[in-house]
Amino acid sequence: MKLIIAVVQDKDSARLSDALVKADFRATKLSSTGGFLKAGNTTFLIGIEDDKVKELMEIIKENCKSRDQLVAPISPMGGNADSYVPYPVEVQVGGATVFTLPVEEFEQF
Repeated sequence: MKLIIAVVQDKDSARLSDALVKADFRATKLSSTGGFLKAGNTTFLIGIEDDKVKELMEIIKENCKSRDQLVAPISPMGGNADSYVPYPVEVQVGGATVFTLPVEEFEQF
């Protein structure tokens, strides 16, 4: 058994959640915030049998696409103003960051 932790952008969350339900995967959703852009994310916790991992990864890949987005930079507070860029910067957002962990024991009460 594996524990899949998938961190996805909020824009992809509903689409992924619907796809998981349709494929009969159960997941727990947690609200989270990214450290770099300080933007909302959703973290999915999914317990799954080893033989279903590949199928789950395909569902995540199909529903969580990366895209480019313009982001206004945060002004430096006491930092080096020489490297501060005062105009929006294009960064890649979205997609999914997925961790696969072995599960030693599983109990459901």
